[in-house]
Amino acid sequence: MRAVLQRCQRAEVFAEEAGKEVSRGKINKGLVVLLSVENEDDQTDLDYLLKKVVNMRIFNDEEGKMNLSVKDVGGDIAAVSQFTLHANTKKGNRPSYNRCGDPDHALYWYDKFIKTLEGTFKGKVISGVFGAHMKIDFVNDGPVTIILDSKDKNF
Repeated sequence: MRAVLQRCQRAEVFAEEAGKEVSRGKINKGLVVLLSVENEDDQTDLDYLLKKVVNMRIFNDEEGKMNLSVKDVGGDIAAVSQFTLHANTKKGNRPSYNRCGDPDHALYWYDKFIKTLEGTFKGKVISGVFGAHMKIDFVNDGPVTIILDSKDKNF
């Protein structure tokens, strides 16, 4: 699994549903999490990313140092599936998506990621619609963007 964490001041997720653009919710200060699943991903990958997402210390403390997590600051999380994070761009100019999880497998782990967050994280959690065309309107704070990969923990 791969995730891109973006610290935000606010975010709103829109998804196309029945030909209309529909808001899936808004959050204030917190994280936008883009999540991609590959076929080899399992519970170990999910546990690793969940722990990192809620505990990553990328929010400023009273001294201006990035020393606080999203849970420490009482932030919220917007989680959106984004299979393109597993794009392979090594050859040519058209990305290959061979490493992306097949839709049923990816949907299972994406849903489990969301449900686990909703059940364990005290802040607000909003999500996109798996496989739908989406838009995310947000203010990246910092900007701060962190990439996590459960298969390459040195990423």
